[in-house]
Amino acid sequence: MCSVIRVKPVLRLLSLSLRLNTEGSSRAAAQSRRLRSGVGAGLEPLAASTRRYCTRMARTGAPLFRQLFESESSTYTYLLADVETKEAVVIDPVLETIDRDLKLIRELGLDLKVAVNTHCHADHITSTGLMKKRLVGLRSAISKFSGATADIHLSEGDTIPFGKHYLTVRETPGHTDGCMTLVLEDQSMAFTGDTLLIRGCGRTDFQQGSPERLYESIHQKIFTLPDQCLVYPAHDYLGQTVSTVGEERKFNPRLTKNLEEFVNIMNNLNLRHPAKIDIAVPANLVCGLHEL
Repeated sequence: MCSVIRVKPVLRLLSLSLRLNTEGSSRAAAQSRRLRSGVGAGLEPLAASTRRYCTRMARTGAPLFRQLFESESSTYTYLLADVETKEAVVIDPVLETIDRDLKLIRELGLDLKVAVNTHCHADHITSTGLMKKRLVGLRSAISKFSGATADIHLSEGDTIPFGKHYLTVRETPGHTDGCMTLVLEDQSMAFTGDTLLIRGCGRTDFQQGSPERLYESIHQKIFTLPDQCLVYPAHDYLGQTVSTVGEERKFNPRLTKNLEEFVNIMNNLNLRHPAKIDIAVPANLVCGLHEL
């Protein structure tokens, strides 16, 4: 027995489906064109580099990366790890969030090798010393020019390895004598501490601060990195999380000035001292263990 196929209804259904798909594609294309041109939304076109950052972060072989925040001092702590060996390094950990940080490290099954501070902080106490007491084999690190106690004293060109990855030290004094920027091996990420902030920079009115040295450090040691290098600072007070070397070189309102203008700006900020400076600095000089 043969089956009877009703052709016309089927053709009508196919025609309707094709029309709907075509209209949907046209609407999507039109919307895409509007977004690219910024029409109606008041937006600038997305730069190709914005997409490249995401691809770069998701590339095969990239380290595990977490950006963590401490709200009282608006400090960022960074955790990086080799996804295969699980060896890890933590940058600028804060005393108030040590339990959170250690919990995350345990959950991810990481072997934390080094806790490094980008400089001797004045606005919070580092958790490095206490973390060492709770993690066997952990070593602390800081610049040799910081005047602070640590297991490892770092200088220009030194590396901090974790698995197949490593961070390279670039000395960037100016905010303090012992400020460092830590650059990932492929120069895709730079952890700038208080030297370079997003659309700003560290103050220079205490702790051996020098606007001339800060300006030179940023222009010679950070702005010489690739434009697409991601900038991760130690602080942000406006909810910003990341920038790039190219953005800061082009848009940073202080660092687009010449040296004389920059020095004048920095010498007239008239900022209050950090609330914890009298306890944070002495504590951080001894790895955060002062009177704990």
